[in-house]
Amino acid sequence: METTQILILSLIQGFTEFLPISSSAHLILVPHLFGYVDQGLGFDIALHLGSLGAVIIYFRHDLWLMIRDLLRSLGGGETTQNARLAWMIIVATVPIVIVGGLFKTLVGTDLRSTLVIAIATIVFGLLLWWYDIRGKRTRDEHAIHWRDAVTIGLFQCLAIIPGTSRSGITMTAGLMLGLTRAAAARFSFLLSIPTILMSGAVLALDVVQGSEPILGRELLLGSALSFASAYLCIFLFLRLIEQMGMFPFVLYRLVLGAVLLGLG
Repeated sequence: METTQILILSLIQGFTEFLPISSSAHLILVPHLFGYVDQGLGFDIALHLGSLGAVIIYFRHDLWLMIRDLLRSLGGGETTQNARLAWMIIVATVPIVIVGGLFKTLVGTDLRSTLVIAIATIVFGLLLWWYDIRGKRTRDEHAIHWRDAVTIGLFQCLAIIPGTSRSGITMTAGLMLGLTRAAAARFSFLLSIPTILMSGAVLALDVVQGSEPILGRELLLGSALSFASAYLCIFLFLRLIEQMGMFPFVLYRLVLGAVLLGLG
């Protein structure tokens, strides 16, 4: 792989993993624009690890408190709001574990078309806009109870449809449930940690079972660039989203969807 290709793919992965604009739509569009061949599963894993590292480092203090208090509660201690939030992340992760396992083959073949991605990019973008306008935006992530967590987890299952955007659909669910924009984003980012871990593990298993060559320099560079862009994305998004709102991302999705329909 050329350095330019590594740079473009890594930055796209880092930013689109957490922005509500659909990484799969971009990974379809980029080869059309630049004529790139498939980068391979090994490189995809490196990019996922970079994004995972970014969200873990950014939320390291919150994660420490959540894990510490969760373990204390399991040992009979008080169930603090940090422990409750950790439980809500676990509850919200369960649906995608079940649905992802059941529909892995369907997602990897039948649904992965430019038309499906274009339609999902537009439809779920409009849904995000609707709940951004209609949501009450009065609750933070610590107010999430188990029914909310199940609802967000079920919404996350829609992300198996390419073009939906995992972060976009979970933020949509959060806004629908009355979370503030920042709270919906923070819960979405925290929820991404087990989700990315599991998807990375599945990709790694596919690599181990295959015969794809692994090029260390490319993987290291891709992972580092994905980490840097993902961290910057999280940092800026959380600081600007309350004032900016979701409309710029919705507008971008509508344009992107229209371009993909043209390519199809």
